[in-house]
Amino acid sequence: MKHSIIIAVSSLLLLSCSVPRESMKSLGDRVFTLADSQFKILDSKLDADRFPRTVENGRLLDAPISWWCSGFFPGSLAYTYAYTQDPEMLQLAVKNTQKLDSLFCGRYKTSHDVGFMTVCSYGKLYELGICDTIPAMLGLAADKLASRFSPVTGTTRSWDFGKWKWPVIIDNMMNLELLMEYGTPEQQKMAMSHADRTIENHFRGDFTTWHVVDYSRKDGSVRRKQTHQGLNDDSAWARGQAWALYGYTMMSREASKKGYPEAAERYLSQARSVALMLLDRLPSDGIPAWDFDAPEPALRDASAAAVMASAFVELSGLLPERGLSRRCLKMARTQISTLASSLYLAEPGEIGGFLLKHSVGNMPGGGEVDVPLTYADYYFLEAVYRYNRI
Repeated sequence: MKHSIIIAVSSLLLLSCSVPRESMKSLGDRVFTLADSQFKILDSKLDADRFPRTVENGRLLDAPISWWCSGFFPGSLAYTYAYTQDPEMLQLAVKNTQKLDSLFCGRYKTSHDVGFMTVCSYGKLYELGICDTIPAMLGLAADKLASRFSPVTGTTRSWDFGKWKWPVIIDNMMNLELLMEYGTPEQQKMAMSHADRTIENHFRGDFTTWHVVDYSRKDGSVRRKQTHQGLNDDSAWARGQAWALYGYTMMSREASKKGYPEAAERYLSQARSVALMLLDRLPSDGIPAWDFDAPEPALRDASAAAVMASAFVELSGLLPERGLSRRCLKMARTQISTLASSLYLAEPGEIGGFLLKHSVGNMPGGGEVDVPLTYADYYFLEAVYRYNRI
């Protein structure tokens, strides 16, 4: 019996070795064809002022314009049009982006996530060449984010709730792209100040990051460090590590573009260190547990993998070391391929029109656990799109 099992396993291994690996072009065609059909289903279920959030128990949960993730669905539509050139997808991308026009008027309460909301929607239409009249609008959004900057702490404030005095979350690294790409030189310096302070205070010796650092309003000193959405204050919450990798990769690119070479090198060094930490800790299929320190068996988080994959693709093109660059690109391909497998990718018509299954929003809070999430889809498509443009 044992001999028969060994022969059977060996035969399966030989068979798997004989099957050619799917090319990234073929994978991209398959993924974006699915996105084109899925997102038309999803759009048909939305009211004029709503955006998709997730699906729970077979029911679509939507969200208003003010929700921090409202920009991701328009951005996903923009990427899908850029890849497929489907004119109907272009119409949907513009329509869903225009839903966010009220973000630029005075009555909208400023949020630290205005970068997510606008760069991933209007910014994608502009970056992908779909609309050329957007930068002025994004300049207004940058003004809103800059109004949250404190010269005392050297950071932009994150949440306006809770017991914190001046909370800064690692997620906020992502919103700095708004200041760097569309802000004034003064606002660019605010973004770099925030990034520098985050290097000083958010990272442990092994280059994992806390989720939240709370500063004193009076003197800018650190009051507390914690991991609000992770396992505990000493753990490495997976999506937080993904934000760090992506955030410093983006900041290196933007600082270089805007003429700050020393800052660009500093942020590249930080992204490199975070990448090395992740490459050492990620499982063979590239999909992390929702927290790297969560006891097994632990739910995997497709959203964290998608953010990392997109960041790894870009970082591979910035690193001077060929060996590490190849490692980053290999991990990106592994993550993309796993996410594009039947384990994570929806079947046509499945999960209400979303693409990826098995993301974890807020495990400690019991919210959005093992469900599709709109930002998982966005960063997955961005990763596939970026990889296919190398």
